[in-house]
Amino acid sequence: MRVAMVSTYPPIHCGVGEYTRFLLTAMAGVHPAGEYFVLAEEGVGGEYFDYDARARVVPAFRRMEPRSYDGILEALESVGGVDVLHVQHEYGIYSGNPRLLKVLGEARESGLARAVVVTLHSVHHPHSPDEGKWGALAFQRSLPDYVDSLVVHSAVQEFELQSEGLPFPVIHRIPHGTFVNPHVSEPRIRLAERLGVDPGRLEGPVIALAGFLHKRKGLDTLVEALDYMRRRLTLIIGGEIKEDDVRDYIREAGAGRVVLLDRYLSGDEILSIAALADAIVMPYKDIRGLYAVSGILHLSMGSLKPIVGTRMPKLVELYTLAPQLTVPPDDPRALAERLEWTLENYDVAVAYASQLYSYAVRTSWLRIARRHLSLYRELLRRGGPRGS
Repeated sequence: MRVAMVSTYPPIHCGVGEYTRFLLTAMAGVHPAGEYFVLAEEGVGGEYFDYDARARVVPAFRRMEPRSYDGILEALESVGGVDVLHVQHEYGIYSGNPRLLKVLGEARESGLARAVVVTLHSVHHPHSPDEGKWGALAFQRSLPDYVDSLVVHSAVQEFELQSEGLPFPVIHRIPHGTFVNPHVSEPRIRLAERLGVDPGRLEGPVIALAGFLHKRKGLDTLVEALDYMRRRLTLIIGGEIKEDDVRDYIREAGAGRVVLLDRYLSGDEILSIAALADAIVMPYKDIRGLYAVSGILHLSMGSLKPIVGTRMPKLVELYTLAPQLTVPPDDPRALAERLEWTLENYDVAVAYASQLYSYAVRTSWLRIARRHLSLYRELLRRGGPRGS
């Protein structure tokens, strides 16, 4: 089987690119006889071979430049065509421009791809304030005319697409992949040193927040929540800061209780932070009319730690599996009370989070890779040979 992913990709700092690399690495482990390609954003630099994912990475398009999407067809021709062309779609990378749809249709009609799949990492509702900006609804509703399958990660996304009139058979829900954290048994001092953190700064319970740092992460709510908390604790905040306001929130939290890792974090570093922490906090803000899932949640839930987060669509899995650990968005007092309760009743909180751990095993990257490969084989059985 020859599979080409259209996606951002490392060394570009992008969650979708990290997702694609995790998936391809797992697919190569499950099906090492396959041939894998990444038709990548030109920001990756020149062509190279990713030995972990066993994938040839070919620069093919420019972010948010629809005229460049013809490069996807040129890249497909250069590799001799594929069995499956799979686009990892995010509106901030491709928008909802119909040119991408036409390119996918041409790839299928010309025989450069036997089957075309799109994963929608974000699904927009008609009430989304950004729907007009991206042309998301028209894009989503047109997809079945150009692709063989749509992949989404959550039931919320699946039902939203059905409510927009997309045919049920074309939609496939495959969860985001999860790592069972390999670092959970390592001593705290070793984890701290690996992250470049002075172990002497870790006083009291440690709570952590990681990932790209922007206002939607709810850092302002977290900082205010800390003012309500009675106990001494250490807050680790790690990730690449995307908005200057975030620095102000962190300064307000107080230098003595916050350890800031102000840099882009690899998946392994995020796993190390989760292993180091006593609890993980996700005070995310709701984004009206936008349905996605959190990659950071999936990096965290296999760490056997309580996760305290907000009740909003991006954390729907947390709300479904461990509702006792969730609070309303933008409610610092409720967040403080839930964090206090979690630290004071730690064994009970760990028990509440037990379904997260079993879900982490059920959604391990190897299992998610198998589900993708199974979908590809089913689509290929329905179609003819490439070029027919």
